Amino acid sequence: MTVTPAETAMRDAPAEAVGFTPALRPEDAQAAYWLRQATLRLRREIAWRWHLHDGPDPRDNARDPAQLPPREEPLVESLDLTRYAAHRQRFFESDATARYLCRRLEEPAPDEVAAAPGGFGWAADALGLDEAARFALALALLPVVDPAAAPVIAACQGTEGRGRPTAALAARLWADGGPLPALADPRHPLWGSGLLRPAPGEDAAGPWDGGLSLDPAVALRLVTPDGAMPAGLTPLDDEPLAELTGLAATVAGELAGARNDGLRVVPILGPAGAGFESLAAALAATCGRRLCRLEARTAAALSALLPQAWLQDRDPLLDVIELADPASLAEVLAGLEGLPVTLYLAASDRRLLDALLRPRLLPVLEAPRLDYQGRLAAWRRALGGQVEGLEPAIAECARRFRYEAGTIARLGARLRSAGRAPAPEALAEVCRAEAPLDMGELAERIVPRFGADELVLPPRPRRQFEEVARAMRALTEVHYRWGTARAWNESGISVLFAGPPGTGKTMAAEVLAARLGLPLYRIDLSQVVNKYIGETEKNLKRIFDLADVADTILFFDEADSLFGRRTEVKDAHDRYANLEVSYLLQRMERFKGLAILATNRRKDLDDAFLRRLREIIEFPMPDEAERRAIWQGALPEGVDAGDLDLDFLAKQFALAGGHIRSILLNACLQAAEPGAEGQARRLPMAAVIVAVKREYDKLGRSVSLSQFGRYAPLIEELGP
Repeated sequence: MTVTPAETAMRDAPAEAVGFTPALRPEDAQAAYWLRQATLRLRREIAWRWHLHDGPDPRDNARDPAQLPPREEPLVESLDLTRYAAHRQRFFESDATARYLCRRLEEPAPDEVAAAPGGFGWAADALGLDEAARFALALALLPVVDPAAAPVIAACQGTEGRGRPTAALAARLWADGGPLPALADPRHPLWGSGLLRPAPGEDAAGPWDGGLSLDPAVALRLVTPDGAMPAGLTPLDDEPLAELTGLAATVAGELAGARNDGLRVVPILGPAGAGFESLAAALAATCGRRLCRLEARTAAALSALLPQAWLQDRDPLLDVIELADPASLAEVLAGLEGLPVTLYLAASDRRLLDALLRPRLLPVLEAPRLDYQGRLAAWRRALGGQVEGLEPAIAECARRFRYEAGTIARLGARLRSAGRAPAPEALAEVCRAEAPLDMGELAERIVPRFGADELVLPPRPRRQFEEVARAMRALTEVHYRWGTARAWNESGISVLFAGPPGTGKTMAAEVLAARLGLPLYRIDLSQVVNKYIGETEKNLKRIFDLADVADTILFFDEADSLFGRRTEVKDAHDRYANLEVSYLLQRMERFKGLAILATNRRKDLDDAFLRRLREIIEFPMPDEAERRAIWQGALPEGVDAGDLDLDFLAKQFALAGGHIRSILLNACLQAAEPGAEGQARRLPMAAVIVAVKREYDKLGRSVSLSQFGRYAPLIEELGP
């Protein structure tokens, strides 16, 4: 057998040198005692091995020592421990070094009435570890706190370079102290709590032959329990406590009365930034516990931080949205089922909880959401001394942006970082930038192109249009100072734009968005409506949930296809179609922004929708004067249109504004000379007349030559 330098050093060391020189001196008395036990047993094992190597071989006195079986044969070693136990014991009693080491092993463990939280003794008591398990934990801890122990452990295992002990080595070293077979069970508290874990790359070896490993941060806490909190854990000692009522009070009673013998998970549902911290802190306080926020992106980080939170004597709060792979959460928690800690799990989607530990999962709680007054108070706290002069802006943002306390605190810190009081416009801009309005393929963001002066409407719809804009600006005043918010559920405004194609419905929506400073989203009905049962409702829920966080304009073009009349149920298709309409009615009634429905067929809309509308604005076909204004307003700037007879065009052709804009675009396309730089941009009447005829043909509407007046010959030249 090859003699290693580590074995030589151990053989020649004086008997008084019974320990290594730890790089980290343990502050925990239990840790110091059991580390010394591990060191003594390692030295005794080295002495025994050298006795077998140099002295008489108990198996055969005539056998060459070089022929001894290698240590990596577990079966032979196990047989040797039994067959030659008596010879081994006689050696320990007769050899001076071994006898001294055995006397030191008999020293009693120190009494620790009040072990420091997180220390070795505290953790061992909390997990109910017997002496054998404490020894195994100390043996795994030894090479972490004292790198000099690694080659000695490798020598004892007969494998150079393998400096992490195995459960098999722990059993051999502890053989005279009692059995240690329980460590091979993956449900053993040392594994289930996450204190011990398989060494990297040795998962396949199993818990018996694989290396025993400790996370360095866990090892540091076990030997120095008064150290700083590790990165990834943030104390939440100053978090205000929520009032516990209803189900939350019931869960608090269950937590306070239950035995803390394993992992418990308290799921809390709510939107981003909701009051997860205050509710979790209140629940922890009923058990006399403190809370910390756990920040992990990967499953590996989560597995490492959960035991560290427990060693800090705190219950962790984890937001599932921070995990790169939320599906890995169930597997991580299943491996830490023996960790005696309560995990508060913040989530926005209940489906993330389906695969979790059902026996350990407590009832799902709803995070308390801020109302308008709560948002006002949160903004005042977040802005601190910079709130002066911003009250009107804060009031408006508290209504328009329904953020929770965490989000408001973060935005307030961003505004304060400038070192001066923010302008009201900056407050609104920061809030708008935070709005989570990524609707994917379900909606298209429309950037307004038109101003209010470009929208040509008769007097009645013009007044109604102005009333809608005024109503949206007055919502804060009316809801929260006049007191209508409670009765109307803080609802926004829904309006219907009805009229023939091209009469300005989409333009009006864009003008409203520009005047109110709100983002405009056109709902893509081809993506929202789904033939599979329940999918349409899911798509609608996603749209309304996102739009409800911050004031938004939702524009449902061709709304009759989605808001159609409910029908008599004759088959399953009718029943589910009616369910879709009913769900849409409910969400429309609760929607807090501005919903605009546009339709060419008002009579096809369900009457229930009409009852929920604040305004119904009819967009009629424009009369001659209005058409003249539309022709004039639609002319592109910088184009010479002096040749156009706008009075003639407005009088002769009863077209809507959308058709007029299409005609002018087509005429410009035909009149322009590509690549002719410096040439005057001139739009001739002839090009417009031809474009008018093409537009009528496209619409399938007949037009007589007499309508073209003196331009009739030009139309005749076009042929049939």
